[in-house]
Amino acid sequence: MPRIKSHIVSLSFVALTAVLPGQSRAQDAAQAAAQAARDEIAATFGAVPTFINQVPDAALPGLWTELKMLEMSDETALDLKTKALISLAVASTIPCDYCIWMDTNTARQAGATDQEIGEAVALAGMTRNWSTIFHGLQVDFATFRKELGGS
Repeated sequence: MPRIKSHIVSLSFVALTAVLPGQSRAQDAAQAAAQAARDEIAATFGAVPTFINQVPDAALPGLWTELKMLEMSDETALDLKTKALISLAVASTIPCDYCIWMDTNTARQAGATDQEIGEAVALAGMTRNWSTIFHGLQVDFATFRKELGGS
């Protein structure tokens, strides 16, 4: 019996050491991609914000690409001001102080007025309020859709 355990331990060690070099290459690739993202962030903002260094290397390149291509790009279906107002409205209902602060500044930089910012936040609050009412009262969705002209 001890011989079988020894054999299993030996096989496990061989399997583990066979995987480790691949993991090391994957970690090296993740670190390189994360550094490339940090370099791009520094070029975009003039510095790398401290919180960026708290993001895991494996996650940073994807998060940066998503932010850059969707939120920061003016080559999407929505203009920058509209995207900032939507993001502010969502952030207000979560709530996320970081996002509210940043999205308010971004919306203002994109030309949003105080009235537009207030309207976006009020709409978010109204939507959340009605959602609470519909769900809390367990309003039948099929009836709701039928009565309001939907199919």
